[in-house]
Amino acid sequence: MKVTWLTHNGLAFENERITVLVDPYLSDSCEGKERRIPVDESFFDLQPDVILITHSHPYHLDKATLDRFLLNTEKEVTVLAGGAAYKKLRSFGYDHNIVLLTPHTVWSECGVTFYSVKAEHSERDAVGFILDDADKTYYVSGDTLYNFDVIDDCLDLVEDGVDFAFLPINGRGNNMNAKDAADFAYEIGAKCAIPVHYGLYDSQDPDDFDFDDRMILPPYETVEL
Repeated sequence: MKVTWLTHNGLAFENERITVLVDPYLSDSCEGKERRIPVDESFFDLQPDVILITHSHPYHLDKATLDRFLLNTEKEVTVLAGGAAYKKLRSFGYDHNIVLLTPHTVWSECGVTFYSVKAEHSERDAVGFILDDADKTYYVSGDTLYNFDVIDDCLDLVEDGVDFAFLPINGRGNNMNAKDAADFAYEIGAKCAIPVHYGLYDSQDPDDFDFDDRMILPPYETVEL
């Protein structure tokens, strides 16, 4: 699977069958804050088949970004979302397949299985996602704190540990800090852990994420995982 970090919690997953976006946030600013990492407009050329939205907070559910993907395509896009995000998406009137995913819900599309996982965040029905392409598993926690119920959810779905875990490290807004995220990655048996949710509006150093099999993704640079 090819993976691109779109800054903040935004990710793009691509293979020959499917293109998946997670929490795409490609706006110039939000709530008056200026981005430290400029927007790469070329990623608006992506044609997603599935968009995952972990929760409804700004920088995760951004209508301006979603309009660019959902209003400028003739094909139907599947949008999988947690509770509050689902309600907000429905209120926008998009003519696409918007699906509510609560923890432990499963959705399959184009050879990829999507599992929703509990998240421990200030938005109580926020979720994370595990993507399984029948070769590797990719866990995107979304915004979450270190929480044993979240760990149990991950291990229930992938007993041997996920292959790749994308975890927040900014330590603000009810998110794990770098130390807790590393401990969390060990607890879920992640074979490789990748820090996200940093650097866009803060000066967090990803080197603070001290995990043995760590990978740091440069923004907008596509890698094969």
